[in-house]
Amino acid sequence: MTERVYLYDCTLRDGQQMQGIDWNAADKRAIAEALDGFGVDVIEGGWPGANPTDDAFFADPPKLAHARLSAFGMTRRAGRSASNDPGLSAIFAAKTRVVTLVGKSWDFHARVALGVDEDENLAMIADSIAEACRRAEEVNLDAEHFFDGFRRNPDYALACLEAGHKAGAHWLVLCDTNGGAMPHEVAEAVETVRARLPAARVGIHCHNDSEQAVANSLAAVRAGARQVQGTLNGIGERCGNANLVSIIPNLMLKLGFETGVSRDGLRGLTRLSRMLDERLNRAPARGSAYVGESAFAHKGGLHVSAVERDPATYEHVAPETVGNRRHIVVSDQAGRSNILAQLRDVGIEVEPDDPRVQKLLAEVKAREFEGYSYDGADASFELLARRMLGEVPTYFTLESFRTLVERRNGGESLSEATVKLAIGGTRVLTVAEGNGPVNALDTALRAALLPHYPELGPLHLTDYKVRILAPERATAAVTRVMIESADAAGNRWTTVGVSGNVIEASFGALADSYCWLLLREGARPSALAA
Repeated sequence: MTERVYLYDCTLRDGQQMQGIDWNAADKRAIAEALDGFGVDVIEGGWPGANPTDDAFFADPPKLAHARLSAFGMTRRAGRSASNDPGLSAIFAAKTRVVTLVGKSWDFHARVALGVDEDENLAMIADSIAEACRRAEEVNLDAEHFFDGFRRNPDYALACLEAGHKAGAHWLVLCDTNGGAMPHEVAEAVETVRARLPAARVGIHCHNDSEQAVANSLAAVRAGARQVQGTLNGIGERCGNANLVSIIPNLMLKLGFETGVSRDGLRGLTRLSRMLDERLNRAPARGSAYVGESAFAHKGGLHVSAVERDPATYEHVAPETVGNRRHIVVSDQAGRSNILAQLRDVGIEVEPDDPRVQKLLAEVKAREFEGYSYDGADASFELLARRMLGEVPTYFTLESFRTLVERRNGGESLSEATVKLAIGGTRVLTVAEGNGPVNALDTALRAALLPHYPELGPLHLTDYKVRILAPERATAAVTRVMIESADAAGNRWTTVGVSGNVIEASFGALADSYCWLLLREGARPSALAA
């Protein structure tokens, strides 16, 4: 029988402690609903009473179909009863089905951080857990700094777990709070806990300060832990928390455990990961395991040939099992296999011996020698290929453009761009101002094209990168510009431009972005051409 591992998500609390993250209650509700739909078992919503955002979230919690909501807090204060502690009262007032309380399991922290002796700390754990068990259907004891305490005073660390277990805790969660434990230490500790408390259910909560959080979580599961706590994309304070986006497919596809996520549901992993990045207004990390844009990307020609014959040669799982896709990138290292695979990826079918394939390969290599890079600019590659095949209409032709930057006496800068285009048989001239010359150029182009191509309405730029090639030439160096664009549905594509002039390189990338969207939407050249 397949064993079950329970997934406990801490994104809304631990994840929010990451520098630069500041969600509102609506953000937290949206993320909770996405986690629920994916199949997570428990969602830690926050700490009631700790801040207005968490209070607002628990006052109007999301309606969850699968997951249960947990409120987080700490054990009672010294000298108070658990039934008369303001902190615990706020947690219980949230009326969540699950309550998670953090308690000190390192004798040093009990004495220094809490200012209590070892016996009082044990009483604080036992009283708080017992009271929580009267208020919620499931209670977790998060044993803070467990591995530090276990390393220095194992008897006391285990006594803290025993106090929580006797008081009724449903899960004893071993926390690597400073992220310094190693997998073998985690495994040994979990085995010891299970031997000391065989009836207890053990969980694991790891931080990533030594880049071991995922490995430590999996080591704990192999040693007998059956609850894993973590965050989406590994966000969290300092170096982050254990990354559930990596842990879940490892548990299911590598170790054969059952989770609340179905095999079909696992196909939504990439979408879930990128949803969080959208909420954070940041670009997804290309190199993320399982879900990154480069996770199943192949560049070398020999690799591509092998992947086409047997995908398992270079892919440890099939990309579609986690909602990702195989990505054949094109570069000056590419061979015929890369070109053919990339053409198929964008829906272009040609015979392997078609002479245009070799011509396209030669063109790609020549352009990359000039400074172009197509391994990160799929849209520009597709346009290059389709133009060589005669499949790209002439939507517009550039006659000229000009940009001006004026600095006035008060220190204010003003950028202006003038664009002259031929759209069909008509000459169009637009002038626009912007926040810098590239923004002014983009605004002028958009003003010229939108009346004729309404398909461009949802287009907006999401990223702009400049790289200096041949820096030894200083200000005369060649510049590569990469522009990422998106539409209203969140689809993204990247284009590239290269020139000794950064504005001209930007125009090339901008023009490709517009043309690619028009081609994708099946736009016809403007009626003015008639």
